[in-house]
Amino acid sequence: MQIKTIDREFATTGQVTPADLAAIADAGYKAIVCARPDGEEAGQPDFATVAEAAKAHGIVAVHIPVSGPLGDGQVIRFHEAWRDLPRPVLGYCRSGARAGSLYATLER
Repeated sequence: MQIKTIDREFATTGQVTPADLAAIADAGYKAIVCARPDGEEAGQPDFATVAEAAKAHGIVAVHIPVSGPLGDGQVIRFHEAWRDLPRPVLGYCRSGARAGSLYATLER
C-alpha cells in the first residue's frame, strides 16, 4: 500500500485488501471509502469482505463505486457520508484517483 496524504483528514491509496486493515488501523485511520466497483478486476476483493475486516478493526467502511466520470449521485452520497465519517479517512480504488476525485468535490 502506498498512501498519499491529501491533508490531515483524507488520504488515498490503491486497492485495499482485508490483510491491510490492521496496518490502516495502526496508521490511525478511522474510516475507509471505497470508490471501486466490485468485480472491476480479477482477484479484487469485494467490498463486503473488506468492510467486514474493517469493522473487526473498528474502522467504518463506505462504498461509493465510481465507473467513469463522477456522477451527481456519487457526489451527493460522498458528501452525505462525509458529514458523519470519523476522521481521518482513507479513500481507495485501483489507483486512488477516483477516491481523491470524490474528496475534491468538497467545498473547503
